[in-house]
Amino acid sequence: MKIGEIRGKLLHLMTFQNPKQLLLDIPKWILICILIGILSGSASAFFLVSLEWVTKFRIQHDWIIWLLPLGGFLVGLSYYYWGESVVKGNNLLLEEYETPKKVIPFKMAPLVLLGTLLTHLFGGSAGREGTAVQMGGAIADQFTKLFKLDNSERKILIILGISAGFASVFGTPLAGAIFALEVLYFSKINFKSIVLSFLVAYAAYFTVEFWEIKHTHYSIPVIPELSLNNIIFTIIVGVLSGFAALLFARSTHFWGSLFSKNIKYPPLRPVIGGVVLAIAIAGFGFTKFSGLGVPVIVDAFSTPNERYDFLLKILFTGFTLGAGFKGGEVTPLFFVGATLGSALSTVIPMPIALLAGIGFVAVFSGATHTPIACTIMGMELFGIAPGIFIAIACVIAYFSSGSIGIYKSQIVKGAKYKLYQRFL
Repeated sequence: MKIGEIRGKLLHLMTFQNPKQLLLDIPKWILICILIGILSGSASAFFLVSLEWVTKFRIQHDWIIWLLPLGGFLVGLSYYYWGESVVKGNNLLLEEYETPKKVIPFKMAPLVLLGTLLTHLFGGSAGREGTAVQMGGAIADQFTKLFKLDNSERKILIILGISAGFASVFGTPLAGAIFALEVLYFSKINFKSIVLSFLVAYAAYFTVEFWEIKHTHYSIPVIPELSLNNIIFTIIVGVLSGFAALLFARSTHFWGSLFSKNIKYPPLRPVIGGVVLAIAIAGFGFTKFSGLGVPVIVDAFSTPNERYDFLLKILFTGFTLGAGFKGGEVTPLFFVGATLGSALSTVIPMPIALLAGIGFVAVFSGATHTPIACTIMGMELFGIAPGIFIAIACVIAYFSSGSIGIYKSQIVKGAKYKLYQRFL
């Protein structure tokens, strides 16, 4: 370690231990966490209500899917003329955390909200996590100027924004807090960030509860014994989930590169993509792969899916996002994992709900390089009982999903990084 780095760490410790500074920092950061939690939670609540409305409208008026090119044109135009500085989405948050340059424009929040609602209204295959996280990050970073924070403190704000957005949109505060820390590379996070991440996650979570927004509930009623055979089966599911995560990430990046290289005018990309999607979804009857696909996810816990369902969701989501439509990747990852696990129940002698639940979080773990957050999320959603199976699958999926996830700007370090450096 260089002398300058040592001096910097000593100064940081002295500052943290300074009683006067500490007394000033505690109320300031508590206030910031509460404000971010309330604002981000309220934004997520509005988003969830709006998303439910547009989804119901689309289901009741399925002809609207034929207007997907129009929706794509509106999304493309909005980002081309007003959103060039925020078009990177989640990757912008990761980049600003790693190398802080300038405050994230607040317009990221309304633009991604509008873009996601248009995507879902017209039937695109996308999720919701990206929207909530980007709204949370944009809201949080506005406090940089208000409280005159430096770059190191800006990093904490970005963590808080991600934590609040994730926790509020899924109703999983523990997973949200840890996801924000883990996705940004755990070993560079200080203790102060950890405490504040949990505080803001619960503030956002309870804000959504205050607005009486309901989250989807899942159940794993039967948990088998922890035998050697069941552990082996869980490892197999974890490996397959990792491969599915790898395919999902590569698919999204592939379609994004293909559209950007061959269609130079950005607003035209989702128009052409929308034409293809409309024909495939409405013309060929693939409507169950449009939108979030939550009903399909719920059914996967009780009824075996077709073995190709998870592959089609990967294809439709990768194409939708690659073409320039807006939304998140996580709920589609849940869809992929749950339907994969459900389909495997026909060949693996374990309860279908357990296999669907394992796949649900394991594919997410592999695609985002966040096995700890995904394990905790699994226990928040399904209970403590299946925790050991979930943990095994999440870790295996993490190591078998390759070095590139859904976020191009994410820095992968730790054991996985060292493993790939050694053998690849």
